[in-house]
Amino acid sequence: MGLTGLWILLGALAAGLAVGIALRLREGKIRPPRPGKDIDADPSHLPDRVADALGPAVTLVQISTTFCSPCRHTHARLAMLAENNDGLRHVDLDVTHEPDIAHQLGVLRTPTTIAYDPDGTELLRVGGVPDADTLLDSLRPHLAPA
Repeated sequence: MGLTGLWILLGALAAGLAVGIALRLREGKIRPPRPGKDIDADPSHLPDRVADALGPAVTLVQISTTFCSPCRHTHARLAMLAENNDGLRHVDLDVTHEPDIAHQLGVLRTPTTIAYDPDGTELLRVGGVPDADTLLDSLRPHLAPA
């Protein structure tokens, strides 16, 4: 391998490392709703399985796939969070065989958790395994007082 090949190899390694670090920094971060999405208080803009999952409380819709290990961790964390907090629901949608749902919601990775109010308005989203305390703090203004 010549000197040019070595520089190409080092450049590829550096680019891979930079992408890995960037993805790691985004893991589990709370983000506001998707920008540019014209969302009104009508859940008709949502896929049927998501609209049907909405309830009288804030609903955490977890988008998962069958062989996703972090999805199992997310499921356990969100189920416990919903169980311990009135006004919070958790629904896990496996989109392994329904990728159109993920596409309609703008989900590019699993797990992704999207919080909706009872009207179907997206409150926030999290890619990866969320931190329970941070997620709960972000949702507190939308939860009914206990």
